[in-house]
Amino acid sequence: MKRWIWLPVIILTAFTAGAAAQVPAAPMPSAPAPAGQSPASVPTSVGPAKIAVIAFQVAVTKSNEFQRAFADLQTKFQPKRDALKTLNDQIDSLTKELQATDSKLTDAEKAAKARQLDEKKKQFDRDQEDDQNDFSQQMQELFQATGAKIYDVLSTYAQQHGYTLVLDVANSQQNPVMYALPTMDITNEVIAAYNTKSGVPAPAAAPRAPGAQTPRAPAAKPGTKPPPK
Repeated sequence: MKRWIWLPVIILTAFTAGAAAQVPAAPMPSAPAPAGQSPASVPTSVGPAKIAVIAFQVAVTKSNEFQRAFADLQTKFQPKRDALKTLNDQIDSLTKELQATDSKLTDAEKAAKARQLDEKKKQFDRDQEDDQNDFSQQMQELFQATGAKIYDVLSTYAQQHGYTLVLDVANSQQNPVMYALPTMDITNEVIAAYNTKSGVPAPAAAPRAPGAQTPRAPAAKPGTKPPPK
């Protein structure tokens, strides 16, 4: 029976939801001035509300900097995945030998191979768990670091364009946006602004390695405007 090999399916849901929650939220217009900040720099009144939406997880994962770092991370972990595949192939081969009806193995040889198979299965489980935990931790660190910098760009962009509220449509649990006009979506604008600030060029298209995944945002909640492509 084919054993499942964990590969980094980067659907930024479980860990990115937690990571995004750690990115500082934009202060409400009526928030007091932070310590040390001149009151003159804080708006004393707010005009008509100007609202925008952003798929924040999409903005992070589609930025050039994140894409480059993600590709580097995939390359870093590829040897571990190759080792897991080799070990998995060995497990399959031993399993077939023991299940073969026309096997000429003696009882002692079968017992030896059964012990060998059991040891390889345990090693596979340990190595796979370690690989998954290491990759997930580094992905979370990457998302948090990039997300914090993109938030700064988002904050500046919103202030420059007079937005009083920006809602995250990629996090439907905290901001259940059911509908928004396409013209309200500033995801692509923020991505472009961050790419310009970071100075990281778009990654060159490269052939995808077998089993490799690309980061993508969670599926949109029914009724929610899908993020821009």
